[in-house]
Amino acid sequence: MSELVTGEAVALELRPAKLPSRALAVLIDLVVTFAVYIAVTIAVVASTASLDDAASASLSVALFLLVLVGVPIAVETLSHGRSLGKLACGLRVVRDDGGPVRFRHALVRGAVGVVEILMTFGVVACIASLVSARGRRVGDVFAGTLVVRERVPTGQAAVVPPPPPWLVGRFAQVDLSAVPEGLWLAVRQYLTRMGQLDPQVGWGMAERLAADLAAHTGAPAPRDVPPAAFLAALMHERQSREVRRAFGSGPVAQGPAAYAPPASMPMPVPMPGPTAPAPSTPPSPSAPPSAPPSAPAPASESQDPEPPPATGFAPPA
Repeated sequence: MSELVTGEAVALELRPAKLPSRALAVLIDLVVTFAVYIAVTIAVVASTASLDDAASASLSVALFLLVLVGVPIAVETLSHGRSLGKLACGLRVVRDDGGPVRFRHALVRGAVGVVEILMTFGVVACIASLVSARGRRVGDVFAGTLVVRERVPTGQAAVVPPPPPWLVGRFAQVDLSAVPEGLWLAVRQYLTRMGQLDPQVGWGMAERLAADLAAHTGAPAPRDVPPAAFLAALMHERQSREVRRAFGSGPVAQGPAAYAPPASMPMPVPMPGPTAPAPSTPPSPSAPPSAPPSAPAPASESQDPEPPPATGFAPPA
């Protein structure tokens, strides 16, 4: 199931290509291929003019197979189904299960294409594409491939469906750090398009994606949880962790009034100013009345009396 991990599983977001766009892509590829073939043939003939007729015929057949058959197969394999014409028309070759094509798929398509495109001038390919419901030619049927459209009209953004309520938070302890981004992309594309897939095909893709997630997380899907619900729960858990990582573990405060200092932080003391004094609070009826403040003691009681100043008068004895 490694094909769906690479981010190349784009068939869930695309639609099958029709005959006009495919014919235009093939025409562009043929023009470029024949131009390269003619240039290479001229160069080889000029450099091997001393060869006899048998060697020249063998070289011509080798050039035909190399340039007109081998080069398209190599380009389609290395570009994951996007040749020059398909790239210009916004098309791409994928497998029936949505994964990228490999060498064997490109080889079958190229070998059958020699017969149905080059030898019959595309008549067989056009008839097969018109008859097929998904616009596939004979080479696509034998190779198990499909040509899809990568450029689709922009519509409403696809929303990932939420998991069932009884699964929210169930996988909070699962380690998701080892899951690659390509696998998350494939899971998201499946969840947004699973309602448009055939039930059996969708169930099989969900099982493969769930198995791949379990291989990266070490937590297999429980037996009582359907594969699609397992994928939705892990996707929801990943999004929740990203939100908590971005905004903190607690609830996000909205506005300055939502801030409250912790209990250990001392409250700021207001500075004195021309503000009005706070009204006095009447005493509680259950509390005993406080004693009135005592008047300050006179200075004569708190200090020793000083002797009167001397005047020179002495009282009689």
